[in-house]
Amino acid sequence: MKLPEAYYHNPDVVAVSKDLIGKYLFTSIDGETTGGYIVETEAYAGVIDRASHSFGGKVTPRTKTMYMQGGVSYVYLCYGIHEMFNIVTSVEGQPHAILIRAIQPTHGLDIMMLRRNMETVKPNITKGPGSLAKALGISRKINALSMLSDIIWIEDRGLTFPDEEVAAGPRIGVDYAGEDALLPYRFYVKGNIYVSKPNK
Repeated sequence: MKLPEAYYHNPDVVAVSKDLIGKYLFTSIDGETTGGYIVETEAYAGVIDRASHSFGGKVTPRTKTMYMQGGVSYVYLCYGIHEMFNIVTSVEGQPHAILIRAIQPTHGLDIMMLRRNMETVKPNITKGPGSLAKALGISRKINALSMLSDIIWIEDRGLTFPDEEVAAGPRIGVDYAGEDALLPYRFYVKGNIYVSKPNK
């Protein structure tokens, strides 16, 4: 069952980011369904978070999606190479977002391997946000799309992890954010092979 729209309206982006661990992310692109369960996320707390694109209330053609009502995709290009998939949360005007960093693939592995130009399944097929987006066929074409669409959505299939199996730590690649770079806003399943390092 798809997560309801109200799920994404929660103003506590950190809590939602942790709760998404174990939820199933799916895409249906060109008639091909791919997906798996989320094993790594990062929360970005809007205007007060120096690591966020919307820090200080910044609004640009790219960040305007973050100010929409929670429950839409936010996809942007990183380093001119990688598409990065985020989910906008909270209410309209409060630009919270959660970066999905990794999934454990469960559906459409053959399609993912084609997209990633792989002959065998390796952990890096969906390890890291750029690899994940490519494997799932995610691009900026679906930016600002509802997470209740038939193109991209999240399901709760009852998979949960005990608190002791889910780690919280600093986000990756946000050294520019000063003290905010140390916030424990990254969540991941300990020891999972699809999680970015460090993953202990």
